[in-house]
Amino acid sequence: MPGNLLVIHGGAPTPVINASLYGVINQAGRHSQIENVLGAIGGVQAVHSGRFANLSGLPQEKLELLLSTPASIIGSSRDHVTEEDYEKMAGAFLQHNIRFVLLNGGNGTMDTCKKIHDRCKDWGITVVGIPKTIDNDILATDHTPGYGSAARYIAATTAEISQDLKSLPIHMCVMEVMGRDTGWIAAASVLARRKPEDAPHLIYTPELPFDEEGFIKDVKALHDENGYGLVLVSEGLRDKEGKSIVPPIFQAGRAVYFGDTSTHLAGLIIRKLGIKARSEKPGICGRASSAWQSEVDRDEAIQAGSEAVKAAAEGCGGVMVAMERMLGRNYQIKWKRIPIEPDVLKERAMPREFINEKGNGITQSFVDYCRPLIGSGLLDFFELEQVY
Repeated sequence: MPGNLLVIHGGAPTPVINASLYGVINQAGRHSQIENVLGAIGGVQAVHSGRFANLSGLPQEKLELLLSTPASIIGSSRDHVTEEDYEKMAGAFLQHNIRFVLLNGGNGTMDTCKKIHDRCKDWGITVVGIPKTIDNDILATDHTPGYGSAARYIAATTAEISQDLKSLPIHMCVMEVMGRDTGWIAAASVLARRKPEDAPHLIYTPELPFDEEGFIKDVKALHDENGYGLVLVSEGLRDKEGKSIVPPIFQAGRAVYFGDTSTHLAGLIIRKLGIKARSEKPGICGRASSAWQSEVDRDEAIQAGSEAVKAAAEGCGGVMVAMERMLGRNYQIKWKRIPIEPDVLKERAMPREFINEKGNGITQSFVDYCRPLIGSGLLDFFELEQVY
């Protein structure tokens, strides 16, 4: 029986989440059992309020704009879904003739996807997950749509700040990036490095306990040798006891809001070493920049949406579409469908072999993993070859 397909966005947006929506809309038009593509306005609570946008029948030239529009055009949310909400969902879907539901999000959204599937599968409603997060911390996929663009942005920003620091080498700069409990985004800053002496000079990620004394020693050695330096840190740095190095300001569910790690560390440098230091925090710029969007990331995001529609049209529910990297010199991925089980929802940290022995830098293994994901290269900068 034909029915509508509903797309729900959950959690923080990315530079390419709308590209996945584009993939959904284009693929849905190829399946006679799908009537209209609906977008849930503002996240999962739209199921009960009935706030949907009909995304079918839009002119192709308007749809193309989705590919360069960051964030979520239909909105998103971090709303807590209660057991009562889940119990009412099948009825709400049937009321609007929704037979296919696609949830696009991270670990929390995939958990919601599984729970909706469990309650609606007996009603003929097929539920499929599309992975999405700049944090790259979903275990069951080689990487997540959104990460490649965030990685490209951070690498480019690192390269640009490095040029500024080299031209006026009078202080240490600590740049804090997003990533929650993992260091995938911070690690991507290493792609800015063209020569061994280039920034980023030090990188610290949450995968290893943060050692304040070791940090101060590293910074002093860098300053003694260089006179300046660029240090990249993840927002979720923790000490050996597992506590954040800065106290949380506010917590709501899975979302924890900490003080500025970069400001804290810059202050340590000033107080303990008497060195000029400043902090930078691009924050959501890295997940809202279409200017630094990776074309590889965009194309994979489109395909993620398309693959999810294929799975739904075939009646394959309770799964998340995922990428598997193929072996070989050239970068290739293949798509698979992963049943959404507890193991799938585990957070994926960076493997130890991606972090150097001292814990203050990133290895070539990570570079080989990440470089294909950011697409075309970064900008080339002029460099003096001789100074008389």
